[in-house]
Amino acid sequence: MMEPIVQYKDIHKSFGDTHVLKGINLDIRPSEKIAIIGPSGSGKTTIIRLLMTLEEPTDGDIIVDGTNLWKMEAGGDGKMKKANEKHLSKVRNEIGMVFQHFNLFPHKTILDNCVTPLVQVRKMSKKDAVELSRQMLDRVGLNDKYEAYPSHLSGGQKQRVAMARALVMKPKIMLFDEVTSALDPELVGEVLEVIRDLADNEDMAMVLVTHEMDFALEVADRVLFLDGGVIAESGTADEVINTSDNPRLQDFLRRFRDA
Repeated sequence: MMEPIVQYKDIHKSFGDTHVLKGINLDIRPSEKIAIIGPSGSGKTTIIRLLMTLEEPTDGDIIVDGTNLWKMEAGGDGKMKKANEKHLSKVRNEIGMVFQHFNLFPHKTILDNCVTPLVQVRKMSKKDAVELSRQMLDRVGLNDKYEAYPSHLSGGQKQRVAMARALVMKPKIMLFDEVTSALDPELVGEVLEVIRDLADNEDMAMVLVTHEMDFALEVADRVLFLDGGVIAESGTADEVINTSDNPRLQDFLRRFRDA
């Protein structure tokens, strides 16, 4: 079996007196597609924000491709200290994230939204960055929108730009944070179709925080049910969504079936 690309080791996260994550242990394999489901406040988004270095764990270790994300060697004696920004940035380069609210640069065209991180972070030439960005925008069905600004796009189109911007960085792990929850219902399908294509055709690991149960059943190798800051259920999509007898999970799923 392949070594995990990501390991969460006894991860805790508190915000003030609120203990959000309570000892998360999770291995993510290369190419594995994982969906995280659970009620609001269960810690779903916090799990991926820790991996993207947007939040710092209160305790525990996260290992990315063999490297401790939040800690680094203090010297030659093997002792560890808190990671500096240079270390965080280097490890974070393996990870891409698509946010719920797009996070695009409003004053840049969608082509420049993709080109900018390639030039500034990857130090790619402008010519090569433009070529790769065009390829990724074509991939998500926006080949006719290179010079458009975000304000001229629908929510679904903005989310597809955000995916292209993450994809140009060639991440080993891609994170999706409730990427359809801010969209009008008629736009959800176009975004899910792009994610479905990525899941089917890309080798990168993917972690999707989602409330789209049918979609999770379709694309996820594994589904995690978070409840009260712990992984209360883990298994194949069918095991978790269709056959689990966990009463908390059943109550959570019932709300979607009754909606």
